[in-house]
Amino acid sequence: MTNSSEIRPFRIDIAQSEVDDLRTRLAATRWPATPRVDDWSRGVPTGYLKELAEYWANGFDWRAQEAALNEIPQFVTEINGQRIHFFHQRSVEPDATPLILTHGWPGSPVEFQRLIGPLTDPVAHGGDRADAFHVVVPSLPGYGFSNPLGEGGFNLFGVAQMWAELMGRLGYDRYAAHGTDAGSGVAGMLPMVDPAHVIGIHLAGVSAAAPFGDPIPLDGLDGSDRARAERFNGMLDEGFGYLVQQMTRPQTLAYGLNDSPVGQLAWIVEKFAEWTDPAHELPEDAVDRDQLLTNVSLYWFTGSGASSAHAVYDGMAAWKAIVAMQSGGGGWGDASDGSGEAWGAVAGPPTGVAVFGDETAIKSLTDPAGEIEHWVEYERGGHFAAMEVPELLTADLRTFFRPLR
Repeated sequence: MTNSSEIRPFRIDIAQSEVDDLRTRLAATRWPATPRVDDWSRGVPTGYLKELAEYWANGFDWRAQEAALNEIPQFVTEINGQRIHFFHQRSVEPDATPLILTHGWPGSPVEFQRLIGPLTDPVAHGGDRADAFHVVVPSLPGYGFSNPLGEGGFNLFGVAQMWAELMGRLGYDRYAAHGTDAGSGVAGMLPMVDPAHVIGIHLAGVSAAAPFGDPIPLDGLDGSDRARAERFNGMLDEGFGYLVQQMTRPQTLAYGLNDSPVGQLAWIVEKFAEWTDPAHELPEDAVDRDQLLTNVSLYWFTGSGASSAHAVYDGMAAWKAIVAMQSGGGGWGDASDGSGEAWGAVAGPPTGVAVFGDETAIKSLTDPAGEIEHWVEYERGGHFAAMEVPELLTADLRTFFRPLR
């Protein structure tokens, strides 16, 4: 692709040879011995993963999922030397508000598949036409078809600049933004890079604090805030191994993820087991199994296990450099969006935060000055809210952006 502002239509069309190769590799998996304790305490249980891999090989219909994704208009363009793939579904309502949705790791635009219809055509889904959005869902650099990862690498500020350029190319002068996980960092930076055009930002998947440093002090916290802090402190002990590996030795990890579909499957499914609503025993009890495997398949077919690991490496290196510079080398800031500032401390358009299930975001830490206009905590759902409880996330987006249109 040339380095231009051209936007070209795109369709997913995975070669049959690649689909056949996936099935061949799954059938030839060299399984490890079943451990003495075959439960989730040591990672993904062997028995569970064998059953899921069997379904991926012989029950899952990639072509049906590919066709469903291709019903959503898709495009590619190049921004700052980076290939960007995105869904762009315009609303049936001509005066709808543009909304850009940004996924995180280990997600993809597939994560938002069930939101696109209700957001773009609310009347058809029991809503009000006044709540309609034109929806843009890009793949982060290094994820899905936004590959290969460009020479500039990955950092949240740079991605926010790309999103501002993308929305401008699409002719959107005023737009809203939502992000989850790393996507919340991108959305949080959009008002800094495009203040004249962003009308508001809505965030999910926000952590109680940066993933490294000291545990959160429990003094002064009670109720749900204390419970969230305790969960976050527990994650410091045993929940961030995946991040340490990607931010320190991504290439070593890349060989396994790029060569073994079962390795890629386990790497992602573990997070769906740990980060979805704990009321559900298995990942496919919390999210649709075919949607989960469509997301994993997208990582496999595009080699995004390896490239997203390098994106995490680049992003975390940029984050540490910025935080160190802004804090005088004093370490990590709490509730940071990667700029070194707390979410609520960033001046700009209104901010909304939705916290689902056992997510660890704590308002008193995230927003000590009380500047976040919209903070809602839901008992259901989890880190993958768009897949787990799409109706709750859709309603929250409508509610928050309604007065900002």
